[in-house]
Amino acid sequence: NNVSVYDGVEIEDDVFLGPSMVFTNIKNPRSAIVRRGEYARTVVKRGCTIGANATIVCGVTLGCNSFVGAGAVVTKDVPAYTMVYGNPAVVHGYVSPLGYPLEHVEGTPGTSDLL
Repeated sequence: NNVSVYDGVEIEDDVFLGPSMVFTNIKNPRSAIVRRGEYARTVVKRGCTIGANATIVCGVTLGCNSFVGAGAVVTKDVPAYTMVYGNPAVVHGYVSPLGYPLEHVEGTPGTSDLL
């Protein structure tokens, strides 16, 4: 589905990678400079969903069962069970392990505190 997984990207089980989503592995790429030893670690935890055409900038962790909307640009860690979208991606809610939106998660901070 037109997804490339580069060195430095770790993907756990039961992850959905939408069509043409993108991982990066260098924070400041330049064609004339070889930075193969500088790949940043990106971790996609179990059950995460990443929508079509989303971009995951290297060096972040996407928490268990998190949900990244189509076209999002993720520049920061995404906590477990959190739904993010936009450019840059920001928290818009929470999702169940089955991917359904949740109204409120008891004991969690306000969405602006998460990212």
